[in-house]
Amino acid sequence: MSIAINVENVTKSFGETTVLSDITVAFEKGKVHGLIGRNGSGKTMLMKCICGFVPVTAGTITIDGLRLKKDMDFPKNIGVIIETPGFLPSYNAYRNLKFLADIQGKIGKEEIREAIKKVGLDPESKKHVGKYSLGMRQRLGLAQAIMEDPDILILDEPMNGLDKDGVAEMRQYLLDLKAGGKTIIIASHSAEDIDVLCDTVHEMDKGVLTTIR
Repeated sequence: MSIAINVENVTKSFGETTVLSDITVAFEKGKVHGLIGRNGSGKTMLMKCICGFVPVTAGTITIDGLRLKKDMDFPKNIGVIIETPGFLPSYNAYRNLKFLADIQGKIGKEEIREAIKKVGLDPESKKHVGKYSLGMRQRLGLAQAIMEDPDILILDEPMNGLDKDGVAEMRQYLLDLKAGGKTIIIASHSAEDIDVLCDTVHEMDKGVLTTIR
């Protein structure tokens, strides 16, 4: 069994409030791992800690054998959607992704266009992102997460705002990514998403993680 992400005895507190409580879990490579739980249960905070956005109070997170905040500040090979993706409203999809791609300089125009196409949007569209529906923003968020071809995807409610056809397309796309060897952690309120997509399921409740399958 090859582990992509190893979380060991992770606790996160803000003052007197503990939002993650002594979490230990290993996420295997090439699988889809589901996180379920009510709003405020700690799912999003765990994802933020794995991405390096929020430092842990105690414990360690190791990604592909490298320890977060010791061997690296941020994981290099992760694509992320957490909360509502933030884009510049007065630019189109392509320009928004080009700004982000230029930060690392890993990919060029063709990869950006391809990512936009893969999620069902038009890379040639001049429509400003500020005029997008929630579903279109989610699609663009996924395009941003996949455009640099990361090995690991961290997706917090990626189906938000998608209609029935959009959900079916997105599920199939995520299964295709898994078939290509990607490791995916997905938080979803939809029991059907979790059943269809996930190889393992972990429930968060008041900062405590329980593995269900």
